[in-house]
Amino acid sequence: MRKLVLFVWLLVPVAAAAYHYGPGQERMRSDDASDAAERALALVREAREITAKEGESAARGTWAEAEQAFTEALADLPAEHVAQARQLKLERAKAQMYISKLPEARRELDTLVDELDDDPQADPALVASARDALANAMYYNTWLMRLEGAPRVEWEREIDAARQNYKLVAEHARARSDAPAAKSAEENLESSIRLARLDIKELQGLPLPSQ
Repeated sequence: MRKLVLFVWLLVPVAAAAYHYGPGQERMRSDDASDAAERALALVREAREITAKEGESAARGTWAEAEQAFTEALADLPAEHVAQARQLKLERAKAQMYISKLPEARRELDTLVDELDDDPQADPALVASARDALANAMYYNTWLMRLEGAPRVEWEREIDAARQNYKLVAEHARARSDAPAAKSAEENLESSIRLARLDIKELQGLPLPSQ
């Protein structure tokens, strides 16, 4: 009996080490990812408050911190947490649009929307939110493309894609009887149509749209 007790006692540190370097590591990574995500969301709220009071430029540093926190959360998140990773990628892309990382955000959102479209189990609300963010990125990108003198065939392709995405977002909102979301998407759709029709001289005289 004493030998059995001693044997079990000797196994305790072995079991603890096995947990620490096995499931324990995954648990620690999940906790780190959760902490980073919570910090990122708090920074997003702070950035929005600063923007409301002082303008977008004043909040730029806070948006940059939020983007970094989202990146840390994604790095720590275990691979099997697919839905959470998609949400974090969406929020990171939104933050990137406030810190002159529109090309990165545009690519991330394009990939994310394609991934969600290919997954029949994807959350419809997340699909709509990602598509709306992608449409916004396309809209801002079109504005910049036109100011930079991009060929019409290029920026028209971008704004056409934005319009299609806004239209799908509006249809989704109406299907779930979300009148405010439908109205917002329809207004964005109208804005994208106006952007395509604006004369370049008129466009040059307008301030860049806010995010």
